[in-house]
Amino acid sequence: MQFLKILFWCLLAFLAAIFTIGNWTNVQIKLWGGLIAEVNLPLLLLIVFLLGLLPTMLYYQTIRWRLRQRLAAAQNAVDTLRGTSAAAVPTLLPDSEPSIPSVPLPPASVPTAVPPGGA
Repeated sequence: MQFLKILFWCLLAFLAAIFTIGNWTNVQIKLWGGLIAEVNLPLLLLIVFLLGLLPTMLYYQTIRWRLRQRLAAAQNAVDTLRGTSAAAVPTLLPDSEPSIPSVPLPPASVPTAVPPGGA
């Protein structure tokens, strides 16, 4: 499975390199005050991609952090409740095991064959 992951990322990197080589042109971006910036198209696409990815990743990490905090609080609450309930339940020592009375079982009945046509 690890091989397939590496193969996928290598294929993606190869396609990105082909795209970069094929589209290595300057793009003019009009800025404020009549300024014009010339940027390579692959660099511009990378910057725009990161501008979309980074806020999403930041939001995702924040959600994960909040869920981990809630999970830790819930686990602490469960541990606290288990600690108080464990003190209320008496524990048996290995030497004082209760004896289980043996109950005699009735003899097993042996199935009898019924002759055909008879009851």
